[in-house]
Amino acid sequence: MTTPRRRATVACLALATATGVLTPVAAQAATDPTAVVFYPNPVQSGGDETLSDDKDRDSAAFAAAYRTVTLTDLDGSGTLTGRYVRVKSETGKAAQAADGAFPAWHRDSDQFEQVMGYYWVTTAQRYIQSLGFGSRLRPVNQRQIELRINQYGGDNSFFREDKANITLGKGGVDDAEDGEVIVHEYGHSVQDGQVTGFGTTLESGAIGEAFGDYLAVAVTSWKTGTPAKTPEACVADWDSVSYTSSAPHCLRRLDGTKHYPEDVVGEVHADGEIWSSALYDIRSRLGDRAAGTIIIDAQFDFAKDTTFRAAAEATVAAAQRHGGATAADAVRAAFASRGLL
Repeated sequence: MTTPRRRATVACLALATATGVLTPVAAQAATDPTAVVFYPNPVQSGGDETLSDDKDRDSAAFAAAYRTVTLTDLDGSGTLTGRYVRVKSETGKAAQAADGAFPAWHRDSDQFEQVMGYYWVTTAQRYIQSLGFGSRLRPVNQRQIELRINQYGGDNSFFREDKANITLGKGGVDDAEDGEVIVHEYGHSVQDGQVTGFGTTLESGAIGEAFGDYLAVAVTSWKTGTPAKTPEACVADWDSVSYTSSAPHCLRRLDGTKHYPEDVVGEVHADGEIWSSALYDIRSRLGDRAAGTIIIDAQFDFAKDTTFRAAAEATVAAAQRHGGATAADAVRAAFASRGLL
């Protein structure tokens, strides 16, 4: 089955990076409300590759997948409006907290997806801050974005460059039920925040899709622990059950063997697997913290129409800054093994 798109072709990117340094990850407030989410999705947390969407019905098969979490960085209004994301829903009433908690909605309630969107975008921003961005390093995407839980029926989600918002679609498994789909789309917002107009060519667009996949895995593994029940390199295990026929179900993988230029097919998602496998290799060589710092910091030096080679060279330079010759050699080797340097 054809893999669905994860980014729309719309107007060019519009918003520049935030300039003010915001306070880094703060201590949890005593009044932060709780809510229920998938952590990050029921296939990954439970290892059951036979789960199916069943038209949003809840069942006992999902019981162990729900997790009570604390929602941070909210504005105190009782809605899903916070420092880094404002949720807007066209599917059901807006979620509202009461007595210090949001109701324990499950997947058969529209409000469950609203909570998922808020939680995983905020978690992604906190992951980035945990690497030092916004404190010892310049801030990355520390702005409030709009996240739209939409009536769009296609199996697709996308970042709108002209409005700097994210839309999560409802075809197949509703995209807001999978934390890795949410974080993937936030990855596009991150790059938009770093480089105005990023992703105008095939290679830069592929880098954008690849980074979204990499960030999805890095954030969810950082928050939940490396998954033991499904392959970590498999992206969006739950969302992909609706369009893949074999297990493990994956939207895409980070551990492929594609090589440049002979495996280029001219489609950003497919070609992005060349870049994402290099990023995942860097993470295996240097560890999550060092790799994430290098990969994200390097993106400030990308051109909006960057090539694979230029972006790889910028990433090697970032590795030299952050880890010296040893880190730079590891990053260079990861890109060279895929024909990118």
